[in-house]
Amino acid sequence: MYHTWMRYFTPGPVHHRLGLACLGVGLQYGELPAVGPRTLDHHVAVVIGAGSGWYRTPDGHRHTVTAPALIWLTPGVPHHYGPDPSWDECFVDFTGPAAATYTELGYIEPGRPVVPLSDAAAARAVVGRIARAARRGNPLLEVETGAAVHELLVALRRARADLAPDGDEVLQALARDAFKAMSVADHAARHGMTPAELRSAVRRGAGCSPKDYLLGIRLGRAKELLAATELPVAAVARRVGYDDPAYFSRLFTRRVGMAPVRFRAQQGRTVPGGWSDRIPDPDDPPMIERPQAT
Repeated sequence: MYHTWMRYFTPGPVHHRLGLACLGVGLQYGELPAVGPRTLDHHVAVVIGAGSGWYRTPDGHRHTVTAPALIWLTPGVPHHYGPDPSWDECFVDFTGPAAATYTELGYIEPGRPVVPLSDAAAARAVVGRIARAARRGNPLLEVETGAAVHELLVALRRARADLAPDGDEVLQALARDAFKAMSVADHAARHGMTPAELRSAVRRGAGCSPKDYLLGIRLGRAKELLAATELPVAAVARRVGYDDPAYFSRLFTRRVGMAPVRFRAQQGRTVPGGWSDRIPDPDDPPMIERPQAT
């Protein structure tokens, strides 16, 4: 005995250019029949919220699936799975050019079809929103469900049982030390790691190299200082860890696409009596309170 509900969509070419297009959504529970063996031409995220079952790889290896868990079905890879004896699942079919980028960043793992989750609630909530958007006659269907697939991938990445939701201690320490004049080797030594071990840890947790991870934090802070203060570019460079303002300007221009002075001209919001030489701590933003009606 089982219960099932599903909807499938056919987004047009323009919707595929949004990066990800949702092809279908479903919610099922009970003693569901096994799926496959079969091969698809698109991705499917199957979220197991309760119960247990199995997943069999093309070489015949059987993986035990225990909720909460995620099953990745990837294009061109044969799969065969089912509950034992029952489970509660929801699934989202999707495709699009952004899937390759999410795979490169480690959000989608073709080589790891069964991923234990710490909690499936957030992912299931996103699937629920896709299901509600799937009502017939919704004029925003393709855009609304496509946007939700991006959100689903983030929720699933955050819910992985082997990773801390907001990054492990190494990533948090790198963020704290991002503005110090330290090399990647210095950061690795501080954590008792080799540079190769640090690169592996950051790649696994953030989907990029330590250099790119630190650079993103530094340039983000530099943009804030350029936009909200009157600090000279050289002072901004020093505050984000660069003693050589010319090198900072070249780096900023290469990554941002414009020089720091041009970015300031476009984004600057400094006014007399404003922040002057400081901006709020990003970890403690000011709260804007609405005046109470009298």
